Amino acid sequence: MEVPDVWGSDPDGLEGLEDREGPDSQASAATACGDLQGLDSEAGEEAVVREVAALVEERDDYRDALIRLQADFENYKKRMIKQQTEHLERAAQALVDKLLPVLDTADLALAHGGGEDVKQLSGALLGALEREGLERIDPDGGSFDPTIHDAVAHEPHEGGGMEVVEVLRAGYRWKGRLLRPAMVRVRG
Repeated sequence: MEVPDVWGSDPDGLEGLEDREGPDSQASAATACGDLQGLDSEAGEEAVVREVAALVEERDDYRDALIRLQADFENYKKRMIKQQTEHLERAAQALVDKLLPVLDTADLALAHGGGEDVKQLSGALLGALEREGLERIDPDGGSFDPTIHDAVAHEPHEGGGMEVVEVLRAGYRWKGRLLRPAMVRVRG
């Protein structure tokens, strides 16, 4: 079997190498050409096949590395988006935490005869926060649940179960998570 002429019309493969810079490029080209010229046709084919196989393997390695790098970058982007979202949610929750005393003050003002203006202000603030994810825990007359209630006073009562008699301070959830338990007086 005959090896195809990969060097074109230049049998030594050195044509045009004199234009390149430095003696190293000429020496490496001469070495590569000399390696292939000194072999018989069967050994030359094997050398070409090995060289092609090595190049294919190198190409595959680079491709695999690129695929891994792209996957790592996609994971990085997803992680950054998740971290930014969590940061924004924590910031919003921190703001709501700071506004809870304002809601408590409005509730106290309403309980002690606050006027229509206090009622409107309290309703507007609570409405805006509820649209963003705040939920009021105000279970007056319901059964006591220790996961969402904080019992601070207890009235004895004959019968089964504990029920909430009075809500002393409203509790709140923020987007489904308990932000503050309701402070209640229980009977039972």
